[in-house]
Amino acid sequence: MSTPNHKIRLIMELRSAGVTDTRVLGAIERVPREVFAPATFRDRAYENTALPIGHGQTLSQPSVVGLMTQALDLGPRMKTLEIGTGSGYQTAVLTRLCRRVYTVERHRPLLAEAEQRFKELRLHNVTTRLGDGWLGWPEQAPFERIIVTAAPAEIPAALVAQLAPGGVIVVPVGNEKRTQRLVRVRMTDAGPVSEDIAGVRFVPMVEGLPPEAKEQG
Repeated sequence: MSTPNHKIRLIMELRSAGVTDTRVLGAIERVPREVFAPATFRDRAYENTALPIGHGQTLSQPSVVGLMTQALDLGPRMKTLEIGTGSGYQTAVLTRLCRRVYTVERHRPLLAEAEQRFKELRLHNVTTRLGDGWLGWPEQAPFERIIVTAAPAEIPAALVAQLAPGGVIVVPVGNEKRTQRLVRVRMTDAGPVSEDIAGVRFVPMVEGLPPEAKEQG
């Protein structure tokens, strides 16, 4: 469970890992990570480690959440698209830093659990959708910021097309976990400009919906 000491220790670890943006650190500090952890792992909620949440997905490591959020360079009036709601932890951090978050998840049970957490935490600036993340959310495009929380072999063209001019997408890219890199692409007047942020390890980004989502949808 959460204690002030656990949170302080985690924030210090994030600083050591390169998360220096005070707004990002403040947002992480205000989000109760134990709410997003499965009951069996709740006592590890403030360790700087990824935790399993079922369906082959994980609750991301806080330092990675911090680095990805920092790389987005969010402003308070921005509209952000998140691909891969998962537990909803990264979503909750984003809601503290931008105007509205649109988040897409392909696993119905994970989305239902995340929606319940958003309700409990009274997060009113998040809109959810069950869907294929490769397609983004064209009806709500363009987005100033896009974040992807699973790793495609290459950045889906549909997501790049949904970026606003001057927009930024942050995404882990790579076929295998050991060779993935966190990439930031900024849309400039001269075209997309890409830079590597760090080496990371994410579950692969899967195209389409799982069978159970199709059956119920």
